[in-house]
Amino acid sequence: MAMSPHHQEQPGPQGLGADDRRVVELLYRAFSDGNPDLLDQAVATDWQDIPLAPHQQPGRAGMKPLILAFAAAFSDLRITILDMIGQPGRVAVRAVITGTHTGPWFGVAPTGRSFQIAIHEFHAIADGRLTHTWHLEDWFGWLGQVGAWPVASPEVGS
Repeated sequence: MAMSPHHQEQPGPQGLGADDRRVVELLYRAFSDGNPDLLDQAVATDWQDIPLAPHQQPGRAGMKPLILAFAAAFSDLRITILDMIGQPGRVAVRAVITGTHTGPWFGVAPTGRSFQIAIHEFHAIADGRLTHTWHLEDWFGWLGQVGAWPVASPEVGS
């Protein structure tokens, strides 16, 4: 069956077109590869990352130093997408971040410990780029896995 020249790709079984999947995957690959320049293909210049990390500046340019900080703090960092569902222009992601804590992060000195934390994110997409990302990572769980929580309290009578 011939396709008309005006044929547009239909969304996949989960309601996502290949272009929407591609830009979401590029965002996570930027972290896994430690390559902030991949953001140029994935997110809009004025992309809104909600909430911003401490000291993070807004927009695409504000995320690039954070990707480099991740690469410095976590050797072998990987973000693995477990589920991606949605509809054209909207994508929900359930993923996991894994790595080894080899550099300072959140004021915690390197521990050399491996970790695995869950992330849940919702993305808005327009004109082939992410425009908004609402995210939640289990950083409290990370503190426990690297041995930074609970903080040891001094002995009574010390």
